[in-house]
Amino acid sequence: MTNRLHQLFAEHGQSPWLDNLKRSYLTSGELNRIRDRGVRGLTSNPSIFQKAIGGSADYDEQFKALAADDHPVLDDYWDMVLADIHGACDVFSRVYDESDGADGYVSVEVAPDLADDGPGTEAAARDLHERLHRRNLMVKIPATEAGLAPIRQMISEGRSINVTLIFSLERHAAVMEAYIAGLEAFAADPAADLSRVASVASFFISRVDVEVDRRLEAIGTDDALALRGKAGLAQGQLAYRLFTETFSGPRWEALAERGARVQRPLWASTGTKNPEYSDVLYVDNLIGPHTVNTLPEPTLEAFEDHGVVARTVDQSYDEADRIWQALADIGIDMDDVSAQLEREGVDSFLKSFDELITTLEAKAAELDAR
Repeated sequence: MTNRLHQLFAEHGQSPWLDNLKRSYLTSGELNRIRDRGVRGLTSNPSIFQKAIGGSADYDEQFKALAADDHPVLDDYWDMVLADIHGACDVFSRVYDESDGADGYVSVEVAPDLADDGPGTEAAARDLHERLHRRNLMVKIPATEAGLAPIRQMISEGRSINVTLIFSLERHAAVMEAYIAGLEAFAADPAADLSRVASVASFFISRVDVEVDRRLEAIGTDDALALRGKAGLAQGQLAYRLFTETFSGPRWEALAERGARVQRPLWASTGTKNPEYSDVLYVDNLIGPHTVNTLPEPTLEAFEDHGVVARTVDQSYDEADRIWQALADIGIDMDDVSAQLEREGVDSFLKSFDELITTLEAKAAELDAR
């Protein structure tokens, strides 16, 4: 049987990661098996942990022990999350070693209520790095305006960062600038080992199509309807072109000579949300060197079954430019789309986080009443 996940990396330099984490993955050994199938890292977020902790009994024993102490439920949440992250770091440490630190990363996100709080984000990201103290950890920081300064600061301290919730080319450019400027600050120390700093820029794909398609259907013309399902991929491909342009030239080469790694584009939100589209649409069309695609389980299974392994991300820039211009011509304001999606992304994670904390508080109250 063809192993498409291994092929992605071996033939085209793309690292498939898993966009999920739950306690049963660790206790059953399933995460080891997923790794051995060719998955090279893992991402998590508050919505993933809401489903994992709130939707199963897998954490009940640990939570019961934690709730017996006089600590806030929020502390108990982080203890459970960090236990899972530690376990996942253990699983992927072998990939980290085999790739000499290029892969094998596990990502955990700062609390979502910090999205507009730069100093709070910086403190939280530093705290997570220091509490976990794992070489293959990436702390996720949202690419909000308030997040840019903390991203630069964390990189300047030699910490690996996953920049999440990127929805526009302009914000992607700002994120890459924060990364390079952070590396330049880190490199001011002649003894700094730049090769130990890794970062990905998580560019969301399918959510763009959901919103743009809604606007195209509201316009309703044949020209508008013909553009459905094309905005997300076009923007991703243009983001890759921007990436290749940014990580070239004298400024970058000076850092690369010190061992610096590029900040890889990570394609996030690659599960197909419209059932009329291919279930591997956002995998097949974004394959190329120095990229990551973080896959939810159904998409991972679909791609392994019938995906097409071929370099695609940089093969049709002219078409991507045409689609981008056509969207503008027909009245789609992509700046407004990206601003809306950023707000919705932050709000979605915050809602999941708040709902889980409320669930845990109720569980703790039940335990106290017994």
